[in-house]
Amino acid sequence: QLQAFGGGLVQAGGSLRLSCAASGRTFSSYAMGWFRQAPGNERAFVAAVSASTPSTYYAHSVKGRFAISRDNAKNTVYLQMNSLKPEDTAVYYCAARPSLARTQYFEYDYWGQGTLVTVSS
Repeated sequence: QLQAFGGGLVQAGGSLRLSCAASGRTFSSYAMGWFRQAPGNERAFVAAVSASTPSTYYAHSVKGRFAISRDNAKNTVYLQMNSLKPEDTAVYYCAARPSLARTQYFEYDYWGQGTLVTVSS
C-alpha cells in the first residue's frame, strides 16, 4: 500500500517536497516512480529510482529541477520539486514495481492515491 502526501498550492518558482510512504517489509526490493496527471492529459512519467543501485531517471521537463530519493529505513520515497512552473500543476502519483525502474505507467504494479500540486503564476 502506498500513500502520497505533501501536495499543495505554491507560487511559480517555489518548492515542494512530496513523500510516498509504503507499507510492507520488501520496500527496498521495489523500484519507485512518480507520475503526474493534469486535467485532460494522460498520466505522465516524472521520475523513478531503482531498487538496488539506486539509479534515478527523470522526464526531460523536470530534469535539473526535481530530485527523487528514497529512504529504505523509512519505507519512503521523496520527490523534491524546485523552480516550480504553472505547467507542473497536476495530481502526482507514486507507484512501485519490482526491482528495475521504468518510465511507462503500465509497467507499475502498485499505486498511491495521488496528491494535488497547484502552481500559481
